[in-house]
Amino acid sequence: MPGSDPVEAARTIVGELPDLPHLPELPARGLGADLVGRTAALLVDLAIEEVTSGYRVVARAGRDHHRAVSLLRTDLDAFEEALERAGARPRVVKVQAAGPWTLAAGIELRTGHRVLTDDGALREFTSSLAEGLAQHAAEVARRTGATVVVQLDEPSLPAVLTGRLPTPSGLGTVAPVAAADAQAALRTVLAALPGPGIVHCCAKDPPVGLLRAAGADAVSIDLAQVLGTDAVDALGQALDDGATLLLGLVPALEPPAAPALRDVAAPALRLVDRLGFPRATLADRAVPTPACGLAGATPRWARRALELARDTGRAFVEPPESW
Repeated sequence: MPGSDPVEAARTIVGELPDLPHLPELPARGLGADLVGRTAALLVDLAIEEVTSGYRVVARAGRDHHRAVSLLRTDLDAFEEALERAGARPRVVKVQAAGPWTLAAGIELRTGHRVLTDDGALREFTSSLAEGLAQHAAEVARRTGATVVVQLDEPSLPAVLTGRLPTPSGLGTVAPVAAADAQAALRTVLAALPGPGIVHCCAKDPPVGLLRAAGADAVSIDLAQVLGTDAVDALGQALDDGATLLLGLVPALEPPAAPALRDVAAPALRLVDRLGFPRATLADRAVPTPACGLAGATPRWARRALELARDTGRAFVEPPESW
């Protein structure tokens, strides 16, 4: 979400998404509030510090790590307060964090190399993340009384799989990770969660089959990036297998012309039509979402984007006659 006020962000989310609110992220606050730093705050027995190139492992938690932990705690307090003020008792809430590969790509060892280049460090981080996320989900469940769905954000995964991450010198790239290894680390984290697990990848080449094989109950994508690619067939297979799809339909930034509800829903309708599924499938197995994070949006558009996502979901359940 945009801005730096966790109370306002939480109130907006609870107000616009009463059936499936999520714990907001506010990366505009800087150090420790971005995807990697925020997730590092969940790690068990591992700590990070800020360096010029990003984040690095340290022997013990210092100011940078404590700031990340404090920001996350503040966000959770604000979310709980927003639910209480609204009198909301949602059956399901969502939290999100970096997946093991995006985390391991975004944190350096003391040598300056990425965590994912060291098998032992990668295993340690994966295990720590699994334990920390399970504890986080349990705390959110205790505070809210809801089932907690965890979303793993993996924007770096396609680059990890294809060897496109630069080395510290910038003169080379990190060796690609085998699909089986990528799947195993994701499975470790997903298996530790107390409730359903989503994996989100808004790249144009999301490895949908790999994510499902790793145990993701749902896959979240930017549908505009995927239509017209081979990933469409993988989405069809996921639907065949009973998966839920979180379809990024609402623009993350305000478009020049305000989109109508049918404009937002149109890519989803084209998807199921192309795959040969009845449009009623969208009511049962699709959740409309913004295409990606809303941190770069204006507060006005962020609120409108959530409203459009909510209304599109309702239209999937009760389609207008014009559809």
